[in-house]
Amino acid sequence: MDENASVKKIFSKLMIERVPSYANKIFYSLGFLSMICFTILIVTGVIMVSFGPNWWLVNATGQFFRSIHLWATQAFVLFTILHLLIVFLTSGYKKPRRLTWVIGAIMFFFVLIEAEFGYVLRGDFSSQYRSLQGADLFNGSGIGGFLNELNYRQIFGLHIVVVPLLVLGLLFIHYVLIKARGIAKPYRQDVNYTVVRANHKILFLRGFILILAIVGLAAIFPSPFIIPTSIQGVAQQDPQLISQTLVKEFTRTSDTAAYLDNIDPYKFDVRQVYIVQPYQKLMIVQHSANQLNIFDAESITAQNTQLAQATSYFNNKIKLPKLNPAINIINSLTTMAQSGLYEASLTNANPSGDQTTYALRFLSDTGIMDAKAQALGITTQQYGMLHEESSKFPVGAWWLAPIGLLDHTLLAHDSNADRDGAVIVGLSIFVLIAFPYIPYFNTIPDKLKVYKLVWRERKSNR
Repeated sequence: MDENASVKKIFSKLMIERVPSYANKIFYSLGFLSMICFTILIVTGVIMVSFGPNWWLVNATGQFFRSIHLWATQAFVLFTILHLLIVFLTSGYKKPRRLTWVIGAIMFFFVLIEAEFGYVLRGDFSSQYRSLQGADLFNGSGIGGFLNELNYRQIFGLHIVVVPLLVLGLLFIHYVLIKARGIAKPYRQDVNYTVVRANHKILFLRGFILILAIVGLAAIFPSPFIIPTSIQGVAQQDPQLISQTLVKEFTRTSDTAAYLDNIDPYKFDVRQVYIVQPYQKLMIVQHSANQLNIFDAESITAQNTQLAQATSYFNNKIKLPKLNPAINIINSLTTMAQSGLYEASLTNANPSGDQTTYALRFLSDTGIMDAKAQALGITTQQYGMLHEESSKFPVGAWWLAPIGLLDHTLLAHDSNADRDGAVIVGLSIFVLIAFPYIPYFNTIPDKLKVYKLVWRERKSNR
């Protein structure tokens, strides 16, 4: 057997050869196009990880690969949704294909999770803000204790290893089931169809056109980028704001200290993380009187008085007869923040080296994140998930629009919006996965009769 014959034999085993004539339409190429997008994401993702964040953020070639990755994500989600929609409209989930639907629906859930994690890792201000908003949703759902969207290392590992492997595994099972059972045929006896040879040439042509479209869109609409916010940047621009925030961490009255949701994963002592440990590190290199030791030696009453004076001092800049240790500590840490050493000192506050959680929570406590997001129009209240922070980029995470709609309707005045939103999303996913098994509900496509548009045959195919 020559090499060409061997290739053809392998190809015939991988591909479906005989299909209903309507299966050569674009409707039945959507799953294949989704796999093309996933392949592009894997290739560009491996290249980006190999060169690192600085490359995909600063280097022109890296930025182009980041743009391809973003547009492939857009296409991946789009074709996955359309593929599910066609299967839904044609009742392709009926026996014996219920398991095929379940696997596909679970895979769709992981596709959305993977897309969200990708946004969090992109490396710009939008990533920072989305991670804060996403963390609130996870905390509301009750899983924030072990899935922390503020932890860059954790999300990085999930995005490039765990979730892709899960999607690959589900994709393999999904395709094996389709290959074994063939393309779903009309379940209605009154629908006539013929079986023809699958047109693989047009299938691959559509895939090639999709690749060109993704590359073209990446060139025309590059991935937007707004420099991420840093503690150093805020300290240099508004040192008083940093001082005021440090006082709140010192008095344990910041948003992080008072965080309340269905689950509170931020159980660390904000005074220890944001005041004590950074100041102790500063004292190692700065040989001066340790104001923290002086403060700790005071009585509780004296400490509370000094902290109250510090709050008034940094909020109103009132004149005090004598600077107290708390004010000296805050001034030292503010200067440390302006130099860039403060944010770096937060790395070792956690044994796992999770600096991003502490840094992002501190930035959130300043209020600067919400203010900047509001100015850019990317808050949840502004349907921010529908667009990027750049007006030149046409679309954002449009698939999250239902969550924005919930926030503006059912959850608009809900004090437990994160928890209730997570419950609604979770129930929706469960219904989607279990749809083939829900009596009466699974007959909706029959009533709509949209299958006629999909199953209609062309005379040329007969």
